[in-house]
Amino acid sequence: MTESLPEQGMLPPEREVFSVSRLNQAARLLLEQGLPRVWIEGELSNLARPSSGHLYFTLKDDQAQVRGAMFKSRNQLLRFKPADGMQVLVRAKISLYEARGEYQFIAESMQEAGDGVLQRAFDALKLRLEQEGLFDPAWKIPLPALPTRIGVITSPTGAAIRDVLSVLRRRFPAIPVLIYPVPVQGKDAGREIAAMLQNAALRKECDVLILTRGGGSLEDLWAFNEEIVARAIHACDIPIISAVGHEVDFTIADFVADRRAPTPSAAAELVSPDQQEWLQKMLQLEHRVERNMATRLTAQLQRMRWLTQRLQLRHPGQLLRQQAQRLDDLEQRSRLAIRTYFNKLYSVVENAHANLLQHTPRHRIERCKLQQDALGQRLRVAMHTLVKERQRRFVAACKSLDTVSPLATLERGYAIVNRVGRREILRKASDTTVGAQVETKLAQGSLLCTVDEIKPV
Repeated sequence: MTESLPEQGMLPPEREVFSVSRLNQAARLLLEQGLPRVWIEGELSNLARPSSGHLYFTLKDDQAQVRGAMFKSRNQLLRFKPADGMQVLVRAKISLYEARGEYQFIAESMQEAGDGVLQRAFDALKLRLEQEGLFDPAWKIPLPALPTRIGVITSPTGAAIRDVLSVLRRRFPAIPVLIYPVPVQGKDAGREIAAMLQNAALRKECDVLILTRGGGSLEDLWAFNEEIVARAIHACDIPIISAVGHEVDFTIADFVADRRAPTPSAAAELVSPDQQEWLQKMLQLEHRVERNMATRLTAQLQRMRWLTQRLQLRHPGQLLRQQAQRLDDLEQRSRLAIRTYFNKLYSVVENAHANLLQHTPRHRIERCKLQQDALGQRLRVAMHTLVKERQRRFVAACKSLDTVSPLATLERGYAIVNRVGRREILRKASDTTVGAQVETKLAQGSLLCTVDEIKPV
């Protein structure tokens, strides 16, 4: 808006005069439209939360500071609670606060600085590997239906390995598990995980691998976001299940792996079949075999009767005897084959049942109870022997002490003479003077005496 001026001192007509408010409006539009969105990193200070729900604060470093604001519609999306002194990373547009004529920034998003740097690195690597095709489903290897051995790459002392082993013992304890120990956090964790993946691929001891660890922050899980780990997973020709962190945690390893599990327990569920289902399938197969063999046996018997009738009609005596003998032989062989087949099936079932019984902890618990009872008995005997020995030594020490005790000497009529006040024992008469006071210690009580005369020896 152009404002009119007094005639005296009027500016030339080609010049436009701005009020302060309009000047600030023009400056604000210039800053907001002329400058792109920027990322600002600094320390929060002077944080204010008025009743409107907006946030007002200052970002500073060791050389400068700038004011900023974050409106309620944006700060409601924050995943953390800002506080003075926090190092944050803010995406903002530059603006102007017209009331004070000061430039400021309007924050659109905010994250903690450390996690922000890691998140940008995560996004950049994820985009690059995705463009290279490492996440392509065509590279994924299907999981075996019944693995002969399961490998677990994780820390041997973490909670993840306990969860995995617990689920595997519950679902199918007959499958052996091989643990490949690696650190899952720290500076060299990514390199060691990649080396262990290469080692497992070369040794080919397992049908499937579980790469896992418990939950943590983005920094704690960073070893599984390193490029060397992603490429080692992609190069491995053994199917890999990635189970890193909790259900909401995603790592680069999850995208490259053949399958992703939300938790270590879920990974164990994926690789292990349910033994009850397999036993049920075995029983169903056994029933099917029995039915099929019974059907085949009935058909053979019917055929045998039909052939017998034909032979009887033709009366070929010699041929009949030969065919009858051959039929008997075939019947015996059929019965033997059926019996052998059923024995083999029963052997498989019995072996599976015995294998399951070997893994029951009942016998081990009974052995531990027996060992505990034996140890308790030995402890009680040892304590009794020790107490007796200590009592014997105590009685002997008391006797020795009574032997050398001066009180025993006093009981025989002797006395101990001390100087009064100095507590010195007098051994010679010349050690005191006439008129001096001495204390005479008897077996019971003591006497305070005055020296009247000293007799030499």
